[in-house]
Amino acid sequence: MQTYSVLLVEDDPNTRERLASAVNAHPQLTVTAAVGTCAAAQQALAQGFPDVLLSDLGLPDGSGLDVIRYVSTQNPATESMVITVFGDEKNVLAAIEAGASGYLLKDGNSDYIGQSIMQMLAGGSPISASIARHLLKRFKPATTDAVPTPSSTPTLTAREQAVLELVAKGFSYIEIAKALDMSVHTVTSHIKHIYRKLAVNSRSEAVFEAMQLGIIKLNQ
Repeated sequence: MQTYSVLLVEDDPNTRERLASAVNAHPQLTVTAAVGTCAAAQQALAQGFPDVLLSDLGLPDGSGLDVIRYVSTQNPATESMVITVFGDEKNVLAAIEAGASGYLLKDGNSDYIGQSIMQMLAGGSPISASIARHLLKRFKPATTDAVPTPSSTPTLTAREQAVLELVAKGFSYIEIAKALDMSVHTVTSHIKHIYRKLAVNSRSEAVFEAMQLGIIKLNQ
């Protein structure tokens, strides 16, 4: 059974311990480092990149967005997830633009965290229900008013668009491969081409950008 390493960045010691315990409770996840500052996160990353970055946003010496942005540019293979008390649209969109593939709000129950991380690793984009409402509101203008000109809109092949539409619906890479009768390797190749054409670094950002440009729509 494959296991995945997790770097946890959370400044509150009690919350950090609770989250680390919740992650470690999943048989396929191991917290390799649990730190409380951006500086400590950078030190941990200097020792090697984890499979997953699980980060708070409000840190004593900066923002978790800086850590997410660094990981996304230096090692795109690492999946980043936000877990925070900040559920406003500004922070949500900033996290997606920084490269986060998941966005969860802190609450008293941590049992879902391990499952959410595994969902993200399988190609999903787990997000708290209240956060999803913010994104739906943000996406509405892209489906009604804004009509990009052909010259400013990146061109995706029919296959790339089909892959991206399934990504937007939350399908994993394996599910996309089965649905489109292709290998997982081919799906990954299409995703890389989509990232390059849209100038993005994560699945969530690709969906966000494509919807803003009118390439895909929520009701499809």
